[in-house]
Amino acid sequence: MSTPANPLRRIEPVSISGLKPKAPATGQPIMEYVNPRSLYIDPAYQRSIGERGLRQIRKIIEHFDWSKFKLPTCCYSENHAGETVLFVLDGQHTAIACASHPHIDTIPVQIVEAATVEAQAAAFIGLNTERLGVTSLQLHQAAVAAGDKAALKVVEVCQRATVSILRGTPGSGKFKSHETVAVQAIGGLIARRGEEMAGRVLDVLSRAQLAPITGPHIKAVDLLLTDEEYCQSIDDSELVTAIISLKTTGEDEAKVFAAAHKVPIWKALAITWFKKCRKRRLKAVA
Repeated sequence: MSTPANPLRRIEPVSISGLKPKAPATGQPIMEYVNPRSLYIDPAYQRSIGERGLRQIRKIIEHFDWSKFKLPTCCYSENHAGETVLFVLDGQHTAIACASHPHIDTIPVQIVEAATVEAQAAAFIGLNTERLGVTSLQLHQAAVAAGDKAALKVVEVCQRATVSILRGTPGSGKFKSHETVAVQAIGGLIARRGEEMAGRVLDVLSRAQLAPITGPHIKAVDLLLTDEEYCQSIDDSELVTAIISLKTTGEDEAKVFAAAHKVPIWKALAITWFKKCRKRRLKAVA
């Protein structure tokens, strides 16, 4: 008997030398068939369904195929009425599509242990951290619900600087002053500079009434307030005034500068604002 060109491969364990395998903290998942219309979503850590999500749901309904079905991950918890129900931790698009499909009454789900909101949010993060399409903002919201210290610190620093973290892009696409979705940039700023300096950077941007406050804005002001080439020549109030005065043209000028000098847009923005900023007179060294 001839050997196939592509023989089947049996699943074999890999070497775990040097690893410290963690014992599972909970029991194994169980599988049950449930009515998808009986499932719940907790908005404390789950993203809402936008236009893109609706398109995905409609596509699932129109081309439904059990061979491509992935079990939603759920857990038992109490709803607001005190009833024990199943919450979807992962797979809400699939669950909604099945609940909407006229030919589907029940679906299989895998049920894991996660009794508290914090545990559920932590499970959501674990399931979605490496998944494309799940944004840093959605993971941040889940981390806040899970009580993650770094995520809570981002919220606290923003609140002190009068910066509002949105749950998503506004439906109209128009942001208001003081609003941001740049949680990854803010978290990085806090880790890099500490709470006090991060709050100072955000305070400048909040007072400048930018809408929204973006990652490049944050990096630009961070540079201006910490780099010796710039920080000794300006103060926060003058920087706020400069940013406001360039509100309609600053971004365009920065794009031209970035292209001409081959520098990142955030650095070009910092240089553009610095040029406009009124400078302090430095005392001459005797």
